[in-house]
Amino acid sequence: MDWVYGVGLLAALAIGVGAGLTVARIRTAPRATPPAASPKPKGGRAIDTDAKQPDGKPALKGLGRKSLDSLRVGVVVLDADDHPVLVNPAARAMGLLRSGGAPGTIAAHPILRTLAGQVRRTGVRREVELDLPRGRGGGAQAPLGLHLRAVALNTTHVAVEAADVTESHRLARVRRDFVANVSHELKTPIGALQLLAEALLDATDVTAVPKPDEETSEDLLAARRFAERIHHESARMGRLVNELLELTRLQGAEPLPTPEPIALDWVIAEVVDRTRTTASAKTIEVLYTGPRGATVYGSDSQIATAVTNLVENAIAYSGEGTTVSLTMRADDDWIEIDVADQGIGIAPHDVDRIFERFYRADQARSRSTGGTGLGLAIVKHIATNHGGRVTVSSTLGGGSTFTLRLPARPPEAPLPLPAAIEIESGA
Repeated sequence: MDWVYGVGLLAALAIGVGAGLTVARIRTAPRATPPAASPKPKGGRAIDTDAKQPDGKPALKGLGRKSLDSLRVGVVVLDADDHPVLVNPAARAMGLLRSGGAPGTIAAHPILRTLAGQVRRTGVRREVELDLPRGRGGGAQAPLGLHLRAVALNTTHVAVEAADVTESHRLARVRRDFVANVSHELKTPIGALQLLAEALLDATDVTAVPKPDEETSEDLLAARRFAERIHHESARMGRLVNELLELTRLQGAEPLPTPEPIALDWVIAEVVDRTRTTASAKTIEVLYTGPRGATVYGSDSQIATAVTNLVENAIAYSGEGTTVSLTMRADDDWIEIDVADQGIGIAPHDVDRIFERFYRADQARSRSTGGTGLGLAIVKHIATNHGGRVTVSSTLGGGSTFTLRLPARPPEAPLPLPAAIEIESGA
């Protein structure tokens, strides 16, 4: 879908924006009668696809007007003062315009102005998906889901493309609600299974039975094996349910916590403490190298969870007696945390998919490690929600290195309306 929007937007802007800006020049040109220059459009008066030239002719003619009118995506072009100078009908239908401060003027939605300002400051394309409440008369309708993409046309003008993704957001909400509700309902029976399994383990302890005969001992040993298996599988199911709930929260079921400064010294210490037992069981050493006193911004518990998941993943797929290395690099803008192992590595065709939910490069090996298939997906969403990203480089049979990249500066002021599901920057 993105390439359709991109082709339509480029075609429309190449023809439509040029025509629209030509209109502004036409409006400032002197009239034949009387010989006086007409004023430029007042700030906030948009040149939309229905606008008229001073001689009464349409502002956009031919292919330019048809291109903009036919787009299902909304297009708004903002000038240096964030006044809309070009708007197509789809953008108006989406409610991306507001009444201006002066009578008869219009203004762009605050979200558009915020994105345009970010693009001008950074020179980088900005994208955001969010839900906007319906305008007046919307009643109890679901919010309008929009995918907004802001691109600089020149040093002053920014084009914002808006695609209606209401249906996909509705389906995502249904899926999250279903997963959350089912997971909550499963927590009680899973907890009961774990308690019953522990009771069975105590009841089948051969050492607790006074002088058992051979047949009784064999029965107790068999029952204990079954009880151990029940306990192991119920614990694994409990981890799966907890991670499903965590992933649901990260995907937008709950608002993101207010970003706060996080001491990465505490995060590293917490990660080493959480993974100490698992690493010791395989005689794996977790080593840290890097500066002290580094700070990132976000949720301390989520950052600790992300790094812990990466370290636990490295331990799970590493052999006994190996080393897992934690390395930190910092500059003025970014903090990078590398988690490197000496494990089995990842095949090239699996590298691009390992951050998907439930994806397993080796099904048999993943089951033996007791993983849920959600750990890396959780890391990806935590990184995205903090304005960062996670990447991996790996050689099959030669180990893997996961890199968590996080902003080292406080995040920009939040958007003035509902928080975004995901915000990404691109070249």
